[in-house]
This record gives sequence, C-alpha cells and structure tokens, in this order.
Amino acid sequence: MVENVIFDVDGTLVDSVDEHAEAWRRSFLHFGRDVPFAHVRSQIGKGADQLIPVFFNDEELERFGKEIEEYRSKLFLDEFLPKVRPFPRVRELFQRLRQQGRRLALASSAKDEELKRYVRLCGIEGLYEAKASKDEVDKSKPHPDIFESALARLGRPDVSTVVVVGDTPYDALAAGKLGLPTVGVLAGGFLAEDLRAAGCRALVKDAGELLRLAEESSVEWPWNGPGASPAAKDEEPR
Repeated sequence: MVENVIFDVDGTLVDSVDEHAEAWRRSFLHFGRDVPFAHVRSQIGKGADQLIPVFFNDEELERFGKEIEEYRSKLFLDEFLPKVRPFPRVRELFQRLRQQGRRLALASSAKDEELKRYVRLCGIEGLYEAKASKDEVDKSKPHPDIFESALARLGRPDVSTVVVVGDTPYDALAAGKLGLPTVGVLAGGFLAEDLRAAGCRALVKDAGELLRLAEESSVEWPWNGPGASPAAKDEEPR
C-alpha cells in the first residue's frame, strides 16, 4: 500500500517547462551558443549541474560555467517565473491524498527560491511533510540525490510504500536508482514512450486525472496497472 508520495514540481505541478527551456536557450545564446529550443527543452528536468555540460565542454565550464548558471537564474526569476502558472486541481489533489492518510513530499531540481514560489502558486503550503531542492544536494536528476533527500526527510520509509510522480524521464531514472516506482505525468510535454522507456509504471494526463483516480480509490494507489491509463493513451504530447 502506498503511504508516501514524492512529487516533482516543474512540469508536474506547475506549467513551467517551456519557460525554463527558453530561459536556458537565451542564456546559452548570451554566452555564444545558439541551441535550438527543442534540444534545450529535451533536457529540462535536470538541474544546472547536469544540464549545462550537455552543451558546453569542460574547458568552457571551467571558464564561465558558473556565470551561465547565475545569468540563467536571474533571467528566469525576472522574466519567466512571473509567467508560470499551476496546473489545475493541484491543491485539491494534495488535500485528497492527505485525507487518505498519505504523506507527501516535494523533490525538485529547481533552486529553493523557485520552489518556494511554486508552493505559493499551487496553494499547497502546509499540505506536505517534506521538500528537497537542488540547493541541498551535490547532483540533480537523473542522479537520485534529490529523491534520497526527500526520503530522509520523510523518515526513510520502506521503498515499497513510496511512489514518485514526475513528468520527465529524468524523474523516473533517478527514482529507479532507489527502487522507487514512478507515475509519469504527460502535462510536461514529454513523449509517453520516453517516459515508459525510463521506467514509469503508469501514465496520467495531469494532476486533475490523478485526483480523479485518487477519488475512485481510497485504498489502492490510483493507477490501472502497468502502462498508461485510458485517458493517457490518447493524449498527444504538446
């Protein structure tokens, strides 16, 4: 029985993937690297420590890697974060899961300042037991560090009682390294086949569908078994 649910945030609870991708694209362009938007977007879900090395070599990282990260962070906070909106029914989902006795945590590759803003946007203050961000770990997803930190803050429950909910293959890969199953959320725009290949046990359209499934089952974790739920099978990626 699932007693603990760990949520990714960007692309799972808030509609922010495109904003992150464009902020990174513009930052790379500022430092002389013109990277197509789609290529950048495919890497969202990783923290800066794992994302920047995809596009810059070791010598470049040594010279100005930290400057890229700082430039992107300010650009995102100033221009893009104000555009981010929560997905519908996130607060209701958290309320329902807590009513069922489940303990909730957030585990994000975002910096803590961004994560705090997302919590306020979603209206979920006081509705989770723990949170972990990129600021407190050495490596972001697809490394398992952030989920490991969230588990520790939950009191290290048995992994058989924990499920991760995330929108990227990097969530599933990171969770899988700790033996945690992942429910993939299609709202972030990643392809269903990529989420399945990374290890997602089931797919849902968004937080609203997860809420509907939670309302239909107060005991079992709300999925229809391995693979996609019926609603997710026909969902087109954005």
